[in-house]
Amino acid sequence: MDDVKKIMVPLTLNLNSEGLFNYAAQIAALLNAQLIVASIINSRDISAIGMVTSLGYKVDSEHYVEGVKAEREKILEQFLSRSSVNRENIRTIIKVGNPVDKLLKLIVKEDIDMIVMGVKGRTDLEHVFVGSVAEKLFRRSPVPVISYRDEKSSKRLRKKIKLA
Repeated sequence: MDDVKKIMVPLTLNLNSEGLFNYAAQIAALLNAQLIVASIINSRDISAIGMVTSLGYKVDSEHYVEGVKAEREKILEQFLSRSSVNRENIRTIIKVGNPVDKLLKLIVKEDIDMIVMGVKGRTDLEHVFVGSVAEKLFRRSPVPVISYRDEKSSKRLRKKIKLA
C-alpha cells in the first residue's frame, strides 16, 4: 500500500458525516497520504430552485450554491477542530453537478488512489442504496473503494445477520 498517496472521501458534509470523515482521515494518516474531501452540490437541487423561482418565489440559485458551500465549509471546519488530523494533508473540493460524474472525473483529474465512502447519503432507507451514488461509484470507480459503516449501521447489520 506504499503507492496510496491520495485518498478521496466524498461527503455531503452534514453532521452525520463526521464519523466517515474521521475514518478516512485515520486511514490517510496511517498511509501518510493526502486526504481530498470532495463535496458535490447536486445540480438536480439547483434545478429545483429554478422551478421554485418560476412559481414566483424570490430564490436565487447562485446565492443557494454559495450558501451551501459556506455551510459545508463551516461543518468541515467543525470536524477539523474536533480531530487531531494534520490540516496540511487535507484539501477540500466543492463542485456543482451530477455527483457520480463529478466524483469519477475528480478521481482521474486528481490522480486519486483510493476512495473511502459511506453507503448512504441523504436517507437511511436500505432500498435507496441500489441506484445511489455509493452503489454507482462501487461499480464504476477505477480505484479501490473502502466502505465505511457507522456504529449504528454496523450494529443493525450484525443483528440482521444473527437473526437470519
